[in-house]
Amino acid sequence: MSMTADTKATTAPKRKPVFVKVNQLKPGTSGHTLIVKVLESNPVKPAIRRSSLTQSIRSPRIAECLIGDDTGCILFTARNDQVDLMKTGATFILRNAKIDLFKDTMRMVVDRWGRIEVTDPVSFEVNRGNNLSLIEYELVTLSA
Repeated sequence: MSMTADTKATTAPKRKPVFVKVNQLKPGTSGHTLIVKVLESNPVKPAIRRSSLTQSIRSPRIAECLIGDDTGCILFTARNDQVDLMKTGATFILRNAKIDLFKDTMRMVVDRWGRIEVTDPVSFEVNRGNNLSLIEYELVTLSA
């Protein structure tokens, strides 16, 4: 009896992804899988910081991308290699995406635990009228 055969049998089965629509996204949530189309991709000018050794340290490459589906759109923060992927008109499956708040508005990100997959073009038109990144949120603390 081989140990490798027994250990393979005990691995958990993969779950089918549950796809969500842009209009279902809420601040502070994560684990989203969705199909989106890129409407715009705008590079953010990198800041150059000075270290204590007077060497300049370059910030990561960042682009703000407007992405969406037929229910709405949201700003996506692309970092480093993601910037090269996010071209206007491209269609992607975002896996394990999360929603962060930046300047009190929602931004979608895919960190190292997520994945961006190129997929076939989609037939839907992106709903620009429902831009979730235009809604301002305020942190409210509740007293016990």
